[in-house]
Amino acid sequence: VQVVESGGGLVQAGGSLRLSCTASGFTIDDISIGWFRQAPGKEREGVSCVRRRHDSTYYADSVKGRFIISRDKAQNTAYLQLNSLTPEDTAIYYCAVDPDPLLILCPGPPGPGKRELYYYWGQGTQVSVSS
Repeated sequence: VQVVESGGGLVQAGGSLRLSCTASGFTIDDISIGWFRQAPGKEREGVSCVRRRHDSTYYADSVKGRFIISRDKAQNTAYLQLNSLTPEDTAIYYCAVDPDPLLILCPGPPGPGKRELYYYWGQGTQVSVSS
């Protein structure tokens, strides 16, 4: 199983990015998907999630109204649309997935669910926002 994020980059404040997440070996609708981020010197925090085979989603207060999580079944890809970016959004963004049908992830508590319950993680993609 390989989880791969892409779409990060450098953008000015107020700009937008779309992050993508693919998970080889899984159908995108059959996995719970969490997006986490880690800024320098800070703990990894949950940003958003969508539940396996369900429409339940979660957004951290800091991104609510600006970020949108989605799945494209045809592309077998999950996305996190980042809008109205601020320098405080600068971080490495990680996609995490879990296929366990007996595990109710997203939302938690806490947030998108405990980090340790997401079994597969990507390597992360850097998002940098300049002021």
